[in-house]
Amino acid sequence: MLKIRLARHGRKGRPFYRVVVQDSRKPRDGRFVEKLGYYDPLTEPATFSVDAERVKHWLSHGAKPSETVHRFLAKEDLIEPWQPKPRSKRADAKKAAAQAAAASE
Repeated sequence: MLKIRLARHGRKGRPFYRVVVQDSRKPRDGRFVEKLGYYDPLTEPATFSVDAERVKHWLSHGAKPSETVHRFLAKEDLIEPWQPKPRSKRADAKKAAAQAAAASE
């Protein structure tokens, strides 16, 4: 399965990330299929740049973005905003109970 994810580069304490298409079984910084762009968190504001056409190409061929890359691509209006996985009924009941307890105080 192909993933669109970040591969870390740069020296210690100075991270720089490449946005790459990679087999999900490969290590984070291992061999990749194609470099799509980069993310530099140290600039002010942080810089994110990708080749939109290539991203759309890989998404149409079944590549899934990681959660982080999904959020960045949504900010660039390339895909729909990230939706977290649905929570369990037990977690929802626990949250509702906590909100009810806070409201009664």
